[in-house]
Amino acid sequence: MKKIELEIVALSHSITQTHSYAVVLGEINGLRRLPIVIGGFEAQAIAVALERINPSRPLTHDLMKNFMLAFNVELHEIIINDLQEGVFFAKLVCSSSNDTVEIDSRTSDALALAVRFGCPIYTYENILAQVGVTKDGDIHKPVEVGVQKSITSETGGKEDLTNMSIDDLQSLLNDVLENEDYIKAIAIRDELKKRNNK
Repeated sequence: MKKIELEIVALSHSITQTHSYAVVLGEINGLRRLPIVIGGFEAQAIAVALERINPSRPLTHDLMKNFMLAFNVELHEIIINDLQEGVFFAKLVCSSSNDTVEIDSRTSDALALAVRFGCPIYTYENILAQVGVTKDGDIHKPVEVGVQKSITSETGGKEDLTNMSIDDLQSLLNDVLENEDYIKAIAIRDELKKRNNK
């Protein structure tokens, strides 16, 4: 299976899900984006590493990195290797002097470790083709992440997607993709898919 290298291009607060964030992975040398909804703690762990902040005491992922280094375990890469019912799965590819192993991981934890180790992030072509979005508005199959049916507009009000026309939804989708607001894009894309399936 062909692996596609990704990089973290955005980390934003989810306006559609309370206490949730979205980490957006971008295809290196490509236009596709892979938005993944994560929890607040995991977002903080990624943000701290991205901003190279040194907390006074090690966070959980810092402890994991220190533990791995103490026992001469290297993290070579992470692979987002599966998607089941809207949940992404990942694995850590690690090695010691004796062996190379793949360890199952939550995607958010794998990303937090990848940032700390500076190792590459990969997914497979079939996953990116299935759930990726592109900035030019080419929408693939949606990620079922339980995004609410209404989203907050820039003016602070709620927009009920179920009451909008398909043309209005497509126009709104183009606008949010232009602004790289992938959380809103997921909700709009889900509503468009629902209507197209009827």
